Amino acid sequence: MKHIFKQGTNSRTLLLLHGTGGNEEDLLPLAEFIDPEASVLGVRGNVLENGMPRFFKRLAQNVFDEEDLVFRTNELHAFLDEASDKYGFSRSEIVAVGYSNGANIAGSLLFHHVNTLKGAILFHPMVPIRGVELPDLSSVPIFIGAGKNDPLIPSKETLDLLHMLTKAGARTEVYWESNGHQLSQTEASEAAKWYKEFLKIS
Repeated sequence: MKHIFKQGTNSRTLLLLHGTGGNEEDLLPLAEFIDPEASVLGVRGNVLENGMPRFFKRLAQNVFDEEDLVFRTNELHAFLDEASDKYGFSRSEIVAVGYSNGANIAGSLLFHHVNTLKGAILFHPMVPIRGVELPDLSSVPIFIGAGKNDPLIPSKETLDLLHMLTKAGARTEVYWESNGHQLSQTEASEAAKWYKEFLKIS
């Protein structure tokens, strides 16, 4: 997978997963804001939709191609194994930071692979897939940034995801922003504050 890696000075690696049309460098400023000492692995999605990179196919707005979602989730999971060997970072200390489509593939990693992520910051995610049994997520803290006026993601979608993650044992916190689908500075600040409380290496 096309990617960028920057070595940090602590044991944590931030996995950066962009939104539709983004690339592996989009969330670098966000990583610097959240944990400037962490290593950074920015990944570009392998799917193109009208020339725009994505992490998996969709059939329509908010209708995911679930077969491709599972395939791409497994592809990303395997890539993380390979990248940790190549760059020498701890496979057990990866925290995903995803926005929109990137948050959805991060959520799918949590849904399908136990112990694949140490934690996750999900900005404007949806439920990636329904009707599957989630693994035990009791050791995984998760932050969700959501927009009360998000035209793409109904509030119920966020609440459903919260319920599913909490039921699987994850310590999940939702921060509601009054804006739409865009990632706001306030959300980023709340995520950084949450990260320092739950995940920061001392």
